[in-house]
Parts: sequence; structure tokens; C-alpha cells
Amino acid sequence: MKDIRLGISPCPNDTFIFYHLLKRQRLHFDIEPIIKDVEVLNRMVLAGHLDVSKVSFALAGRVLDRYIILESGAALGRGCGPLILSKRPIPYHELSDSVIAIPGKNTTATLLLQLYAPEAVHLVEMPFDKIVQAICSGDVDAGCVIHETRFTYKDFGLVKVQDLGKWWEETTGMPIPLGGIIAKRKLMSKQLKLMQEAIKKSITFAKENFHEVSLFVKDHAQEISSEVQKKHIDLYVNEYSYQMGTEGRGAVRMLFQRAMAAGLMETKVEGPIFLEEFLSETEERT
Repeated sequence: MKDIRLGISPCPNDTFIFYHLLKRQRLHFDIEPIIKDVEVLNRMVLAGHLDVSKVSFALAGRVLDRYIILESGAALGRGCGPLILSKRPIPYHELSDSVIAIPGKNTTATLLLQLYAPEAVHLVEMPFDKIVQAICSGDVDAGCVIHETRFTYKDFGLVKVQDLGKWWEETTGMPIPLGGIIAKRKLMSKQLKLMQEAIKKSITFAKENFHEVSLFVKDHAQEISSEVQKKHIDLYVNEYSYQMGTEGRGAVRMLFQRAMAAGLMETKVEGPIFLEEFLSETEERT
């Protein structure tokens, strides 16, 4: 089996999930970890530079001809969606004239903003950790924020214009699919299955050995406090992270369908897009 270039973000949920896989597990192949912001990973996947990677689901829908979605490792749930923030309340009808910072054109946060307010077209890309500063300084009217900012934005005197996760849940009844793990389809089925099982084992270890794993999380969490790191993990690492399941897969399909209906995504892939379905189909053929 070929060695794997694995991309994960430095966010606490990813480093928590992948600690055991990267530091303790011994597989039948070597893993080269690439730890970058998720938008950087999105672009690396577009270029085909990563074998397995965490990506925004908004990006996953665009590379399904080359990649398949794994069952484990996802950021998917309820009450965990991106927020639109500003220094003042902004009515919906004013979003069309507002300059809004986004954490990358390929992120699910941006896709959700476009689905919620398609007339909001004055979008400015910047690193996710620069958005709050840009709002506070008046460089932008509002910002679409992700990750730990949902726990800290009030400390900066900002107000919530819209919770895009709540909007998604209310309009679809589904949990919000933010990001997941994808792998190149050309990898051996056995290797794909091993990776998926390794992620599950890594999650189990992390939950049972938080003190050990937390040191690795802290090393990559920049200036995030330990308290916020724990809140981040508790929110984004859940039952869907261990196994996406029927509801999780349905939520991802719903995101793809809505994006396609709005003209924001094209996907012409026939056949399975999730590993569980792919393996079942392969077993039936053999």
C-alpha cells in the first residue's frame, strides 16, 4: 500500500481526532501529516496534492470524481454552524450592500452564506482568524466566522446577525455538515477501510485519554485558551464524527442538492460518493 499524505487543520477538533493516528498507531503504510488551515487544504485537494484530507463539504462536492467521503472524522452536528457577525444589527435587506469577510471561497461557511443571502455579493476573502479584527476596525461591515470565534465574539463587542447553522437546521431539519474527510478513489479499498477504522480508533483513544491528547491540541491551537479548546472539542467532536450514519450522509447530500439548485456547485458523479456505499458496491461485484 502506498504512503499517504494526510491533511488536517490545526483546529482542536482535528488535532484531537487525529492524535492517536499520527502519534501512536502503526499501519501498513507511512503517513505524512500536512497541518494547514482548512481553506489551504481545500486548495491542495483541488490540485490533487493530498491523498486523504479534511476539507469543507462545500469543496468535497466539487471533487467527487476523484475523491470519496469517509464515514469518520467529520465536523457535522447541531448548534455548531458559522455565524454572521457585525458591530451592529444588520437587517437582512441590508446584506446586499454590506461588505462581508469570508474565511475562503471554498468553505462551507461561504456556501451557507450564499444560500442564505444570495444577494450578498460583496465578499472579501481573508484568513478566518483575521475576520474579527477586520470587523472591529471597520474594514468590513460584517464577517462570516467559524471555529472558536462562536465562543468569543461577545468579548469583542460584536453582535450576531445570523446563526447560519440554526437557519440550516430550521429550514432542512438536518444537522449542519461543515467538513469531512475525503480520500482518493484510486487508493486500494483495503487501505481506504484501514484509514476509516484508524480514525475511529483514534477518536476512541482521544475521548479516553484527554489529558495526553490535549497537549498535542494545545501545541497547534495558537492562542486559544484551554477552556475554549475544550468547548470547541465538545461541540465539534460528536457521534457524527465517529460515524456519519444515515442522517449525516443525508445532510451532506442535502447540502450538495441545495448548492446545485442554486447554481453554486456542479457534480456529475454517478455511483457511490461515501465509502460505506462504495465498499458495499465493491463487495456485491465480487
